[in-house]
Amino acid sequence: MGATRVRLLEGAPTTYEPLLSWVEEVAELTQPERIHWVDGSEAEFRQLTDELVAAGTLTRLNPEIFPNSFAAFSDPADVARVEEQTFICSRNERDAGFTNNWMDPAEMKVKLKGLFDGAMRGRTMYVIPFVMGHLDAEDPKFGVEITDSAYVVASMRIMARIGTDVLKKIEQTGAFFVPALHSVGAPLQPGQEDVSWPCNPEKWIVHFPEERSIWSYGSGYGGNALLGKKCYALRIASVMARDEGWLAEHMLILKLTSPQKKSYHVAAAFPSACGKTNLALLDPTIEGWKVETLGDDITWMRFGKEGELRAVNPEAGLFGVAPGTGWGTNPNAMRAIAKGNSIFTNVALTDDGGVWWEGMTEEVPAHLTDWQGNEWTPQISAENGGRPAAHPNSRFCTPIDQIDMLADDYFAPDGVEVNAILFGGRRKTTVPLVTQSRDWAQGIFYGATLSSETTAAAAGAVGVVRRDPMAMLPFIGYDAGDYLSHWVNLSAKANPARLPKIFLVNWFRRTREGGFAWPGFGDNSRVLKWAIERIEGKADAVETPIGFVPTPESLDVRGLDMSAEEVNEAVRFDADEWRAELPSLEEWFDRFGGSLPESITAQLEGLKERLG
Repeated sequence: MGATRVRLLEGAPTTYEPLLSWVEEVAELTQPERIHWVDGSEAEFRQLTDELVAAGTLTRLNPEIFPNSFAAFSDPADVARVEEQTFICSRNERDAGFTNNWMDPAEMKVKLKGLFDGAMRGRTMYVIPFVMGHLDAEDPKFGVEITDSAYVVASMRIMARIGTDVLKKIEQTGAFFVPALHSVGAPLQPGQEDVSWPCNPEKWIVHFPEERSIWSYGSGYGGNALLGKKCYALRIASVMARDEGWLAEHMLILKLTSPQKKSYHVAAAFPSACGKTNLALLDPTIEGWKVETLGDDITWMRFGKEGELRAVNPEAGLFGVAPGTGWGTNPNAMRAIAKGNSIFTNVALTDDGGVWWEGMTEEVPAHLTDWQGNEWTPQISAENGGRPAAHPNSRFCTPIDQIDMLADDYFAPDGVEVNAILFGGRRKTTVPLVTQSRDWAQGIFYGATLSSETTAAAAGAVGVVRRDPMAMLPFIGYDAGDYLSHWVNLSAKANPARLPKIFLVNWFRRTREGGFAWPGFGDNSRVLKWAIERIEGKADAVETPIGFVPTPESLDVRGLDMSAEEVNEAVRFDADEWRAELPSLEEWFDRFGGSLPESITAQLEGLKERLG
């Protein structure tokens, strides 16, 4: 390595050889102007955000409305996950499975090294040590993200525990860390002026599961660039979990306390647009019941010393979809956001220096600046086919400890015992409001067949049933059949009496007239209450071929304007609808090939028999 490179590494705050040699290797490849080791301090955050404001990347918001908060606006070609350019490069193609894109790792490395060659010229290379979960957990999981984006550093400071303390712990324990390399792919020539949102038309989000590494090129946006999020916490962590005997899942965690002051923890998996964040931050409508949250997106679960399943949220922030999050639908999220210390991306700006997005307030502002910098009024929107002010995938990035209803349990280093797991999709028919599985094996079958009907927001036909196993379809870091087998095999580690009970829920069932059969939102607490009472052996149910559904009397609907017939409509099991579902289930499982676990096949056969 030449004298310039040595100069770059001078003053590094560590002597940890595995980290130094990786930073040196990346610096040699990407040729940055300078290296900054991120310490995670308030002063550093101030300096970075000041620089980003000066560069036009961030707009400082009115401190009286959103203290210490900023809005960012991305390139219109860099606004979402790029699933078609997301790869799992396992050594064997079979290990990536049918749900992932695959390329030979050696071939991919050649391609990526070509792209990263000189990719950080003229830019600062930031080194971000981070930990997923708690620094004092029994088995903390570390990562180091190298990036040339200060926006990524500022956002990672909200989303994970980063900086000096993490670096010290890595050194003291000689820990393994996941190397996560990111570049926006926009090198600067001497004297070249930068743009406010640098990115590259060519984008690659690549995971090497065997070496536990991540390479991301070309995008500065969201989970493509904040590599602790989906890339590490789900795709790489799911592989680590398979090898080490735990679960990395796309789930919320909430704590439910009964009027008798008995507490339960519920983990729940929902595909996007199925009410996940609203459930995580639920305001219950039944008297005496209290809901607190531990997380809205990712849950890591492992078996404890007594064979109980324990869960932690490995993240420190919320990276939520803004549209649809509002004072009417999710006041708990809005209260957290209103405290400030947030970074918003691709939302609209109000004339008084605040932000707005569709669904935030009932009243639509008379005048806004939209996410692309254009003037926006309701009339301009109507004249342009209802053009929204905020991008449909615009985001808020907010510290989780600003949530008033955050459970103290969130801070427990080794997590909480999970008493129930919910799998929920979006179906107009077939799937009742709530069904309890007979056992763990049938519960995994629920997760394996989880489905949603496409909405107008998705490309393609509306109303098509899409399967999304455990809501993990875009995030399983290995073969999907092996993933289901891992769920099946893990229960061998459990104390059978302590295994969580599994429920399938559907807030979106329609009546014959086309309206929603269930009011949803805060009233979903009534379904949670029924699930807890099933665990306690108190609530009645009817056994059906798909599991146990509530008797209309066993659901607490006090205060709801619902007749017994209407409750029955929400919870009823319809054998004909399920017989019609069977071909679609068979077609789905055919896609798994030989890796589908026998127990899942047995569940399908059992369902067919019970349906006669």
